[in-house]
Amino acid sequence: MPIITLTSDWGLKDHYAGAVKGALLSYYPEVTIIDITHQITSFDIEQASFIIKNSFRTFPKGTVHILAINTEASIKTPHTAVLYDGHYFIGADNGIFSLIFEKEPEKIIEITGVQDSEYFTFSTRDVFAKAACHLAKGLEIEALGMQKQQLVEKIHFRPVVEKTDNITVIKGNIIYIDTYGNAVTNITEALFKETGKGKQFVIFFRGIDYEITEISKSYNDVLVAEKLALFNSSGFLEISQNQGNASMLLDLQLKNTIRIEFID
Repeated sequence: MPIITLTSDWGLKDHYAGAVKGALLSYYPEVTIIDITHQITSFDIEQASFIIKNSFRTFPKGTVHILAINTEASIKTPHTAVLYDGHYFIGADNGIFSLIFEKEPEKIIEITGVQDSEYFTFSTRDVFAKAACHLAKGLEIEALGMQKQQLVEKIHFRPVVEKTDNITVIKGNIIYIDTYGNAVTNITEALFKETGKGKQFVIFFRGIDYEITEISKSYNDVLVAEKLALFNSSGFLEISQNQGNASMLLDLQLKNTIRIEFID
């Protein structure tokens, strides 16, 4: 079953999503189209990469993922198709691919085909749709253009570990806030366990205004409206509030620092 997914910053008010789906079905009536989200903050490739990175592997190998965020092509950000871990990705090479992938992709192709209109403001409909259907039909990615050696690189801020005489610290930051106001950090469970080795710890956020001293397994481990920390289904440390909005009520913002101190 051929599948094409759509991720965009179009929202739900305008005609963009409908027009792209119409183009896809015109090229390939048998294709299944799945909306991952159209609610990405405008032009925010970091937010989009987080959502794609945490969802694409749940689809079957061979799925084509259209990344419709900041898609205008230029010499520095050409339209690109990528084969990575058995999945195909199509978008502008503006750094978004490097934020999604954890290793080198199998193939990188700069799309050189002629678009389907004389306008250059709707690349997803006029370029990506045809390329996506080409791949969904099982045709060769190389036919879309010429091979590229590397992608534009944009680097996520990574957590750091610091050690003094009697204390070990992980410094990370908030990288995503979901619909419920849960603040997701870039600190993984693997890093937490490797660094802490079972020691007592304190999680500080908002400077030293708030602290948490244990990891919960579920939101209901604490009373309603109490704050908590847990590792979410993607393996990242999350600051939350049981049946509340942690981002709003604790004033948590993207890029806020999260500090974990382990006591030797």
